[in-house]
Amino acid sequence: MSEHRRKPPPSQEGGRAAARRGQPGPSASRRAAPRGATGSPSDSYESDPSGSGGEDRPYGGRAEARRAAQKSSGSRRRAAEPARGGRRAAPGGPGGPGRGRGRQGPPDKKRLIDYPRAGKYGAARWMPSWRLVTGAFIAFMGGLVAAAGIGYALVGIPKTQDTALAQNNVFYWSNNKQMAATGGQTNRQLVTDAEIPREIKDAVVSAENATFYEDRGVDPAGIGRAIFNMAKGGDTQGGSTITQQFVKNNFLSQEQTLSRKFKELFISIKVNQKMSKDSILAGYLNTAYYGRNAYGIQAAAQAYFGVEATKLTPEQSVFLAAVLKGPNFYNPDGGVGANASPDLNIKRAKERWSWILDRMVSVGRMGAADRAKTTQFPKLKKQSSNLSGQSGYLIDIAKEYVAKKAGLSPEDLEKGGYRIYTTFDKNKVNDLAKAVDKTEKKFLDPKKREKDKNVQFGAASVDPKSGAIVALYGGAGYNKGHYSNNANTLGVPVGSTWKPIVMAAAMKYGTYETAGKPLSPMTKYNGNDLLVIKDQNGEPIMGDNGKPFRQKNLGTKAWGDVTLYKAMEQSINGPFAQLGIDVGLGNTRKLAQDIGISPSSFDKGNMNNVSFSLGTSTPSAIRMADAYGSFANSGIHYEPYSVTKVIKDGVPVKGFEPPEKQNAMESNVANSMTDILQNVVKNGTAKKVADIGFPAAGKTGTTDENKSAWFVGYTRELSTAVTLFRTDPDKGKLLSMNGTGGVPSVYGGDIPAQIWRDYMIPAMKSFGTPEPFPAAEPVGEIVNDTPTPTVVPTPTETQEESPTPTPTPTVTKTTPPPTPTETCREFDWQCNNDNGGQNGGNGGVTPPPTPTETETGTSEGNTNGNGNGGIFGGPGG
Repeated sequence: MSEHRRKPPPSQEGGRAAARRGQPGPSASRRAAPRGATGSPSDSYESDPSGSGGEDRPYGGRAEARRAAQKSSGSRRRAAEPARGGRRAAPGGPGGPGRGRGRQGPPDKKRLIDYPRAGKYGAARWMPSWRLVTGAFIAFMGGLVAAAGIGYALVGIPKTQDTALAQNNVFYWSNNKQMAATGGQTNRQLVTDAEIPREIKDAVVSAENATFYEDRGVDPAGIGRAIFNMAKGGDTQGGSTITQQFVKNNFLSQEQTLSRKFKELFISIKVNQKMSKDSILAGYLNTAYYGRNAYGIQAAAQAYFGVEATKLTPEQSVFLAAVLKGPNFYNPDGGVGANASPDLNIKRAKERWSWILDRMVSVGRMGAADRAKTTQFPKLKKQSSNLSGQSGYLIDIAKEYVAKKAGLSPEDLEKGGYRIYTTFDKNKVNDLAKAVDKTEKKFLDPKKREKDKNVQFGAASVDPKSGAIVALYGGAGYNKGHYSNNANTLGVPVGSTWKPIVMAAAMKYGTYETAGKPLSPMTKYNGNDLLVIKDQNGEPIMGDNGKPFRQKNLGTKAWGDVTLYKAMEQSINGPFAQLGIDVGLGNTRKLAQDIGISPSSFDKGNMNNVSFSLGTSTPSAIRMADAYGSFANSGIHYEPYSVTKVIKDGVPVKGFEPPEKQNAMESNVANSMTDILQNVVKNGTAKKVADIGFPAAGKTGTTDENKSAWFVGYTRELSTAVTLFRTDPDKGKLLSMNGTGGVPSVYGGDIPAQIWRDYMIPAMKSFGTPEPFPAAEPVGEIVNDTPTPTVVPTPTETQEESPTPTPTPTVTKTTPPPTPTETCREFDWQCNNDNGGQNGGNGGVTPPPTPTETETGTSEGNTNGNGNGGIFGGPGG
C-alpha cells in the first residue's frame, strides 16, 4: 500500500505553518514530533489522534519542524504522481485537500506588462497579445503628441539672420598670401511681394510644393522620410516644403542634423500661422541661392538676364525656378565636379525647364494654350566675374577638392566663412600664363583666319614628389567669358602621350610571349605602315569590314623591325598597337590607374579597341602631368591635390592631410621609362626642348584629324602637361586644327612643346641646381620573334589611319616640299628652316585631307620625310 494510503490525514486547522512555528493551530490539531518518534518506518510525524492537541515534546523545536515539513512536502509530491495503472492521486490525497500538496501559496500577482506572457509556453510565450500591442501603440502616439506639444511650446521663431554678417571664402597661395576672396551671401537685394512676377511664383510652387497654399507649413510624410534617411546615414534631401525652405534660409543654419530638422518643423508650423502664404513665398524667393553668386530673385534676374525682377518673362521665370533645384548642376555655366560640366548642366536645365512648364499645366497654374506658346528656352547673358586671369580656375579646383574631402556641397561652400590654403605657386602660375600668351600671340590670328578661332590651350604642372598641383592654365579667364577649365577637361584624347603607359605596362607585366616576365624595350617589333595587328593566338584581328585590321602610321616609311626604344623615339604607331594587344589591354588600364589616370576617362567606345594603346582616352592635363610624375619619381605615385589646410570659424577642418605615397611600379621600370623618354627629347619627336639646359624627358602626342596636340614632359622637380585643341562653341565638339595658324597640321612637338619649354625654363630656377635622373639598369627579356613584315603599299593601295578596329579605307596623299627658292615664314609647316629632324624629315607631316578623304584615328609623326617638321623649325609629332 502506498504511503499516502497508510498515513492518517493531517488536521485542517494547523498545517505546516503551525508546525514550523512550533505552535498549535487554532484547534491545536497536532505537534511536530522528532524523526522516528511514532515508531512508524515511513512517517516522520503524526497528528494527535484525539484532536485535542497533545503535549509539546521537549526536543525538536522549529528546526526539526522545518525538516519534518520538507519531508512531508516531498511525500506529497510523490503522492501527486500518477499511480500504478495510470491513476493520478486527487489533490490533497484521500485524506482531504491538505494531504497532496500541503498548503497552497497565494495566487501569482498580476504584472503591469505581461511580457513574456505568463501561462504560455514555447513561441506563444514571446508573442505579444493584442492588448499589449494596442497599449504600446497608444503609448507611443501619446508620447509623440506630448513631445510635439512640448517642442511647439518651447521653440520660438528666432531672429532673422543678419545677411550683412555673411563671410567670404578666402583663398591663399602656397606662400600663405591671399589669392582671392569670393563667395558669401553678399549679392542680395530684397524686393517686395508685389515686385515678384506671378509666373515665378507659379513655377516654383508647381515644381517644389504644389500644395503650398493648402498645407500647414510642413509635410509630415516628407519630414518622416527625411528624418529616417538622416538617421540611417542616407540621403538628407527631400521632404521640405517651401515654408521649411524659407525657415532654413532665413532663421536656421544649413547643417543636416536631426535637431535642426526638428527646429525647422516647429518653427515652420508657427511661421505658417503668423505669416501669409504670399509673404512666405516672397521670403523664400528673396533668400534662395540661384548660382552665379546670386542670392534672391532680384540678384538672380540681374545675374542671368540683366533685368529687374519685375521685368522677367515667363520663360525666364521658369528658368530661375529650374535653377533652384541645385545651381551646381543646373546653372548652364557649369559647376564643381566632373558631372557638372556646362554641357551636362545645360542639358539638365533644359529638361527641367520643360518639365516645370508641363507641371504647371498639370497642377492648374498654366493653361494649355499658354504652354503651347512657351517653347523657346531663354537666352542667358554672359556671366560677369571679378576673378581675372587664372584665379577663377584655381579657385574652382580648390573648391572641388574641399567639397570632396570635407563632404560639403558647392552650395554649402558658397555660404562663405572658409579660409582655404592651396598648393598653387603664384610665380609658376604667372610663368605658365606668360608662356601660353606668348605662343598664342605668335601662332594665332583669329581676325584673319577662320581656323584660328575657338582654339583652346590647357596646361598643368605637378610636383612629382608630393602630388601638389603648383600651376595650371585653364583658359583666357572668367573675366573674358571663358568658364571651362581647360586644365581639368575630360574630353580631349591624349594621343601618343599614352604610349609610355603601354611601354611601362610591358616592362612591369610582360607579354603573353614572356609568360609574365618583364619585356625589354630592346625587343623588336615590325614598324612598317599598315601593319596587320594580331591577337595573342597569332590570328589577325578583323575589322567591321570583315578584313584584317591594319594599323596606319603617319608616314609610309618602311621601318622594318625596330626596337620599341626606337619606335618610341619616332612615335611609330604599329609597334605600340601590337604591343598593347600582347601585353593585354587590361594590364595597360591597370597601370594607368596605378599612376593616377581615372577610369572614367578611358575610351568608352570599345574597351578592347586596338587603338586604346594609341591614346583614345581623355584624361585631363592635371592627370597626365601627375601620371608622368610617377616616372619622374622612380615609380612612386601621389594623388594630385590642391589644398593643404582649411579653417572654419578658427578651427581646422579635418581631412586635408597630404596624400600617401603609392608604389605604382618598380623603380627600375620607371627609371628605364625615363631613359626612353630622354631619348625622345634628344633624338626624337620632342627635339624642340632638347637644349633646355637641364635633364628632361617627355613625349609628344597628336590625335586623329589633328583635333588635339599634347606634350607631357618632366624633370625630377616638375611634371608638366600641355594640350592644344579646337572646339565648336555651339555643339561642344572637337574640330580639326588642320589649317590652324596657317599651317597644314599642328603637332605635339611644336606648339605644346614650345609652351612647355617657355614655362619650364623660368619655373625651374626656383629649384637651384636641377637633380639628375637616376641611372637605369637593363630591364626585361628581349624577344626577337617579330611579326612578319608587311609589304609597303603602292600609292594606289588603300590605307587606314583610324586607330579603331573598324577602318574605312582611304587614300593618303602627299604634297612635295617647297623648292629651295621659296621663302620661309615663321609658321610655315613645310618650310625647311633647320632641315627638320633626324634625316631632314618633316615629322611625318601630310597636308589636310580633301573633302573626299577620311582621316580618323590617332597618328603621330616621325622625323623622316620631306619638310621641316614643325612651325618653330623642330621635328613634328
